[in-house]
Amino acid sequence: MKKLKSIGKNKEDLLRNKIGKHTFYLLPNFITTASLFSGFYSIVQAMNGKYELAAIAIFIAIIMDGLDGRIARLTHTESAFGAEYDSLSDMVSFGVAPALILYVWTLKPLGKLGWIAAFVYCCCAAFRLARFNVKLLLQYPRWPRM
Repeated sequence: MKKLKSIGKNKEDLLRNKIGKHTFYLLPNFITTASLFSGFYSIVQAMNGKYELAAIAIFIAIIMDGLDGRIARLTHTESAFGAEYDSLSDMVSFGVAPALILYVWTLKPLGKLGWIAAFVYCCCAAFRLARFNVKLLLQYPRWPRM
C-alpha cells in the first residue's frame, strides 16, 4: 500500500486518498452480505408460501442496510466496492424480493398482467437506485468509483 503524505492535507483528504478501488473491508461488507442473504431468504420463503417469514426477512434487510453504511463511516472503512455492493444488495432486498413476494402472493392469478406489474415495480426500484448512485456521484465527484 502506498504511503500517504499528510503535509497540507486534512483528515477527509487523507481518507479519500486511502480509500482505493481495490479496498475490501470485512465488517461493513459482512453486514451487506447479511442484508443480501435476508433478501434472498425472503424470495425463497415466498416461493414456499411462507409470506410472514418473507416479510420478516425484508425487515431484517432494512435493519442491516441501515447498519452497513453507518458502521463503514464510523470505522472509516468506506470503499467504492462497498458502495456498489450495497447498491446491488439493495436491488435484491428491496427490488426483486418484494416484487416476487407480491407476484407469488397475489398477482399470479392475473397471468401476464401480474408478472408485468411485479416487473414494473422491480424496474422502478432499479431506476431509483441508479438515480441515487448518479446523484451521489455528482454530489461527491472525487469519490472513487470502479
